[in-house]
Amino acid sequence: MRINKYLSECGLCSRREADRLIAEGRVTVNGCRAENGMQAEEGDIICVDGRQVCRKREKSYLKFYKPRGIVCTADRRVDNNLADYLNRTERVTYAGRLDRESEGLLLLTDDGDLIDGLMRARNGHEKEYEVETNREITDDFLDKMRRGIYLRELGVKTRPCLAERTGEKRFRIVLTQGLNRQIRRMCRACGFQVRSLKRIRVANLLLDDMRSGECRELTEQELQTLQNIVRGNGNGKEA
Repeated sequence: MRINKYLSECGLCSRREADRLIAEGRVTVNGCRAENGMQAEEGDIICVDGRQVCRKREKSYLKFYKPRGIVCTADRRVDNNLADYLNRTERVTYAGRLDRESEGLLLLTDDGDLIDGLMRARNGHEKEYEVETNREITDDFLDKMRRGIYLRELGVKTRPCLAERTGEKRFRIVLTQGLNRQIRRMCRACGFQVRSLKRIRVANLLLDDMRSGECRELTEQELQTLQNIVRGNGNGKEA
């Protein structure tokens, strides 16, 4: 098994993140620095930052209502980091971060393949948000958001998306990409400032009536539908 897949199955990170850790020299195999593309063999001692990691047989699938102020990182040197807040014994990581000032739904899992499938931009899986701004929502603003906005600082135009008014200064938006602070950047490009931002859906998973800070295991139906969506076999349907 390739070492990046091994690390993803340990629940440490996605394969892409594993490649970065390997390139940075933070992964060793039997005491020697790992290289991208190498194989992990039965009995190998694999460490990340000097700590041995092992594959798990039972995988965890959780949905978590991230409160505002919590930082999506496992780096315990960062104040209000996600790892300390969750305080769980198993290693889980998230699919699609939320910035410090945003709240809402995070999928937490140690299934690296599932994370990879959700995070690959070409797959276009949906994420839905409720947003409040500092100004009245206009038809012109919504039209610009729907058609896509060129973000000069990132050098990219956002994909067309769904957007609808839900209140005088509130709107709902469904994205199929995950650029850094994308909604905040899109609003700023239109002369708006985001006052609050909540993610209420990831693919078929809904925030529903969860309370801020609450963590739940996915139901069998939620997990099966999510896996079908990621595999693209037509048996799953995004909400």
